Amino acid sequence: MAKKIGCAGIIVEDTICGPMKALPREGELLALEGMPVKVGGCSANVAIDLAKQGVDVDIACCVGRDASGEALRSSLEQAGVGCANVAWADGIPTSKTVILLVEGQDRRFIHVFGSNRGFRVEHIRRSWVEDLDIRYLGGLFVMPAFKASEFLEILKLCRERRITTVVDVVLPQDWNALDDVKLLLPHIDYFLPNNDEARVMTGKDDPFDQVRALIGMGAHTVIITQGKAGALAGRGHEYWKCGTYPVTVVDPSGSGDAFSAGILTGLHHAWDMARTLRYASALGASATRAPGTTDSVYTAAEAEAFVVSHPFEVTTGRL
Repeated sequence: MAKKIGCAGIIVEDTICGPMKALPREGELLALEGMPVKVGGCSANVAIDLAKQGVDVDIACCVGRDASGEALRSSLEQAGVGCANVAWADGIPTSKTVILLVEGQDRRFIHVFGSNRGFRVEHIRRSWVEDLDIRYLGGLFVMPAFKASEFLEILKLCRERRITTVVDVVLPQDWNALDDVKLLLPHIDYFLPNNDEARVMTGKDDPFDQVRALIGMGAHTVIITQGKAGALAGRGHEYWKCGTYPVTVVDPSGSGDAFSAGILTGLHHAWDMARTLRYASALGASATRAPGTTDSVYTAAEAEAFVVSHPFEVTTGRL
């Protein structure tokens, strides 16, 4: 029987402005060819990217009872994502982000947190979890109603039922929840921070030291993304390190989530770490080729062909 993946966490309506040569000056009107509105947010991006890989995937998230919420759910369904666990938030608008793309500069974001404030652990129904083979959470620590102590019970259920757990984090500027990290890490199978997030959690600058520190807190497998520098994975006393595929970057907004979808695809197929990192890196690179988070992500056939035609070194050694 094919494995089923469940994604849970943040979902956002993205409005994409650009790419543009420069931001308009005070009082200036800048005309763009379009400002497309698309699905965004960790859980939604990963779910859509997994559907592109031919994976059976559902999502649990929270949207407002408004036109934006209806549009996001419709877009997910059209992408092949199961939406039976999408919750409706009363009195809270759907989360929205305006992404400003300026050529040669990093992205700028204007954000309304909205309905992600209403997503709670109880939205991850036990009966749904028990039907999964792999369970992913995206956006841990930026959902204020999502409590670590309650999430621990879901993780324990997954461990009991041998359901693989994958968790990605987003740390707000005022983050101060290291005790929650230490509480949850021993119960998470794959932990996917970026190097900035790992630096905040561990106090370490070097990615190898970050991996060692997180494993010391009880993590099983840690995979740290490092932007253009690639990724570093660690498990026990072994590490795997890779760079990135060269592509012309238009919008890097969905790269990290596409990489996560590649990791999940590797788990879905029971690939080894080196093959998984190659595939995840290919998906991550493909996501940057067009505005938006998911439009340019490779399908499974495209990703396989790209990996075969582009040799990519993954080094391994002892931590």
